[in-house]
Amino acid sequence: MSTTTNKKVRIALVGLRFGGAFAPIYHAHPDVEYVGICDTDEELLHQYGDKYGFERRHTSLEDILHSDDYDAVHLVSPIPLHGKQSVEVLRSGKHCACTVPMATSLEDLHAIVAAEKESNRNYMMMETAVYTYQFLYAQEMYRKGEFGRVQFLRGAHYQDMVNWPPYWKGLPPMHYATHAISPLLALLGKRATKVNCIGSGVMEDELVKQYGNPYPIETAIFQLEESPVSAEVTRTLFQTTRPYMESFNIYGEEATLEWHMEDEPLSLFKTAELQGERGRKSDVTKIKAPSRPDLLPEELAYHITHQAVLDENNPHQSVLQGNGHHGSHPHLVHEFLRSIVEERKPYIDAVTAANWTAAGICAHESAMQDGKAVVIPSFE
Repeated sequence: MSTTTNKKVRIALVGLRFGGAFAPIYHAHPDVEYVGICDTDEELLHQYGDKYGFERRHTSLEDILHSDDYDAVHLVSPIPLHGKQSVEVLRSGKHCACTVPMATSLEDLHAIVAAEKESNRNYMMMETAVYTYQFLYAQEMYRKGEFGRVQFLRGAHYQDMVNWPPYWKGLPPMHYATHAISPLLALLGKRATKVNCIGSGVMEDELVKQYGNPYPIETAIFQLEESPVSAEVTRTLFQTTRPYMESFNIYGEEATLEWHMEDEPLSLFKTAELQGERGRKSDVTKIKAPSRPDLLPEELAYHITHQAVLDENNPHQSVLQGNGHHGSHPHLVHEFLRSIVEERKPYIDAVTAANWTAAGICAHESAMQDGKAVVIPSFE
């Protein structure tokens, strides 16, 4: 294992609409020397910087890439830019964190994996779903063997993208499916190897134009590597009435855990005594997953229990992310920074991120071929 260095990290946060939620967490982390902020919207940049005390400000990623003032960059930019910008950050000699998805083409995934290897810098996809209160609870159950043998996995991500920025219009649902896919693959430590996916519903003609995607909903069945378990994932983006939700269900011989509604507790089912000759009764318990400040340095504990807001009308500008994404943001920041300081790969490194993201890209490819099986490449 690599030895821990004493050097503190100098990081730039790019994109403040959602990225503003992360800057104060970086600022509070004991491994950070300073934080710079960047946004092409100068009014937002200075409003945010003045209000929260960030003096280092940039209007261009290029300025950061050509500067020796930073060791790492966290990209919270539009999806179409992720592939290109991640490669540029790594090739500039800086560590790169990037919001999901990693990219929307297999070619871009390969390019990022290659850039991480060639640059000898860290890449981390900042996937919130594997650091939520709910997933950390499920992961602890799995590690303790409380599910018994896992028999099946199911994930879903429901969302309505009306009035979001133009690049979202008509996006294939499975191109942004890592919130639903990653908890399932992370739990078992497996990658998806093959997928059959069916599209469903009818999309407005205007929404089909940008990406040629005719489906508001896509549902996939994944085969997992060296595992008898399969996983089902459903992703919606348009023209479907349903409150926002990222969910996962874990079905085991001894216990099942289900999460179906955003602000409701988990449902834990456990096998009871055999009732007569037919079937077994299952007892259900409602579980409120605890926050996990024990996994974080003391300076970050506040950020999983409190929430402040930059703009009350825009929850994507929340600054202290206690409720948004269920407490995951401080864990992501901590893992990215510790991987740099300890000179090791982060948990969600380029290969892991590519495997999780490629599953969705290949699922959409299958849907466009009427459900034909598609082999998902490995990025090892």
